[in-house]
Amino acid sequence: MTVEQVAEKMLCSPAKISRMETGQRGVSLRDVRELCRIYGIENQNVAAQLMNLAREARQPGFKQEWGELSDALATFVDLESSAVAVSEFQITYVPSLLQTEEYARALIRGMLPRIAPDVLEHRVEVRMKRKARLREPDAPRYWALLDEAALLRRVGGAATMHAQMQAVLEAAQLPNVTVQVIPLDLGAYMCADNPFVYFEIGDATMPAVVFIELLGRAEYLEKQEDLEGYREAVDRLRAAALNPQASLDVVAEASERYRF
Repeated sequence: MTVEQVAEKMLCSPAKISRMETGQRGVSLRDVRELCRIYGIENQNVAAQLMNLAREARQPGFKQEWGELSDALATFVDLESSAVAVSEFQITYVPSLLQTEEYARALIRGMLPRIAPDVLEHRVEVRMKRKARLREPDAPRYWALLDEAALLRRVGGAATMHAQMQAVLEAAQLPNVTVQVIPLDLGAYMCADNPFVYFEIGDATMPAVVFIELLGRAEYLEKQEDLEGYREAVDRLRAAALNPQASLDVVAEASERYRF
């Protein structure tokens, strides 16, 4: 099977397949799962071993593409690349894959005041690379859930916020992106104090993973009871939030408030 044939079946570019074959790009869990399907690997033990290798290995291609990452961030990027769907819930700031470069820079600098300038710029670069993947042919389904408070918190000034609101409106037009806002007048609701990211991997060996960020560390949850709890949280948040069109109306109103 040629590179072009494999790329066609994976709904990606031949260049991506070529970079994986030559070690210039890391192989994600999603890539491994799709390649097993394409090459007819039906033995689940073999598939599981390949998935484990992809999950555990930090290949040179991964570093070439993403640079030096902490273990926690490398795991996050790998999961995000492997997921067929990602649901991100944020309370105080715009979800990561919707952020503009200026907003991300101001946010990271504000949250980490002692961060070195070069580390800050690398963090921003990585976030923009992650964001760009939403526009790739094999991009995951992305569901951004955010509290209306995130639209009111002025990160980086009025000009930055206006551009950020416009970026949210633009991203919401992508066929694989849904944005929902939880209105301020809702009151208390499930996970109101607990932002998280729910990765749907869709593999029998690892159907989903939940990411939560704590002070100074990150935690990944894979136990069945945790996944069930956060799956319920995702469903309840979607039901409690404004519908997608009403949500974009709220974002558009915020954009007008920040117009300079």
